[in-house]
Amino acid sequence: MMDPEVSVLLHCAHWHGLLESQVQVELSERFNRQTDLALERHIDEVWTKRVSKEPWLFNGAKFRLHSFCLADPQNPPSTPLSHGTIFHHTEDQINQGQRDLGEIHNRCISQTENAEGASNHDYREFNGIADKLPPHPAPLLSLRLGLTCYKDYLGTNWSCGVAKLRQRGEAEFGDPLMLLAQPLGVGAILCTSNGQVVMIRRSQKVAEAGGLLDIPGGHPEPKAVCERLGQRVCEEQIGIAMMERKPEAIVSELFSSVCAEIRDEVNIPLSSLGPPVLMGVALNHTSAGRPSAEFYVSCSLSSDEVRKLYWKGGVEASESTEVVFVSRTDVLQLDRSSPLWSELCPSAKGAVLLYQTVKPDVVPDQRGRGDAKLTPPHAHKKTD
Repeated sequence: MMDPEVSVLLHCAHWHGLLESQVQVELSERFNRQTDLALERHIDEVWTKRVSKEPWLFNGAKFRLHSFCLADPQNPPSTPLSHGTIFHHTEDQINQGQRDLGEIHNRCISQTENAEGASNHDYREFNGIADKLPPHPAPLLSLRLGLTCYKDYLGTNWSCGVAKLRQRGEAEFGDPLMLLAQPLGVGAILCTSNGQVVMIRRSQKVAEAGGLLDIPGGHPEPKAVCERLGQRVCEEQIGIAMMERKPEAIVSELFSSVCAEIRDEVNIPLSSLGPPVLMGVALNHTSAGRPSAEFYVSCSLSSDEVRKLYWKGGVEASESTEVVFVSRTDVLQLDRSSPLWSELCPSAKGAVLLYQTVKPDVVPDQRGRGDAKLTPPHAHKKTD
């Protein structure tokens, strides 16, 4: 299924998703966006105008997704099964990568190619390889991250001059996305104990996709990582040096942040949520290919119980106006011909595409073998 608003950068279908222990992060200034004085002035101008109209806007630090590496944990990290530098893989480079790295089992195409594909509805992927792989434990996914912020996101990805920024990035760095913020978001396909997927209708007051149906989601927060490491700083003081020696804390924030968003937006206690399963990364082409890590999260509560909690109101209750339940069966069958599809915002579409591809609700101890056996959503006890 093709949709010009969204595409999939990475999926983990062969393993039905990855758990927190199977993901690692490399944080480095090398993965930050490039800039110059002219671009910084432009970003400042955009931010000043937006804040004058929306004084409640907050410039928080965000993680920037640069690329990923998917490796077999039974082999050294230097021998990845597949990898994706998001910015400028050409078709020849990808083909060479297939020859050099052997069997690539995943969709590993560049964000640049996805953006170009979006214009002509041509999304390319590598097929027919996963079935040839012998059974083995799930791979280790390494996400290469830099730092960015919401202000930079509005001044680059959401700028009216984003096309020129892409042209400059290509001309000056060989990477169309090198000047863009590309903050990494998170989202969750949340499934209740009676097989209902939880969606929320976005308020008309939110900055993006007002009035459309969405999944619970947000961003992993660098500030939360710093606080977890005992460093209390304001957003403007956050730097890579504070976190790069403890990358496991960033992974923890990536996985825990999606549960925190569910708690805050839907008012479900953390103790009722299962462990997040990373399905992959989707790209939102309405914001220049912004990436979002999409998860599957089970819930031990029924849809009726969730509805009652939602209407009691959570921390971020003002961001949505109603809760909507769609059966798991219907979500798996959703396509562009479905009336519901046009009601979904891009982030929800990306998560649905990954859910249909990865089918993450499998028996946990079978996950590494790629079995397709389903299990009802289960409770995973956590402390709030």
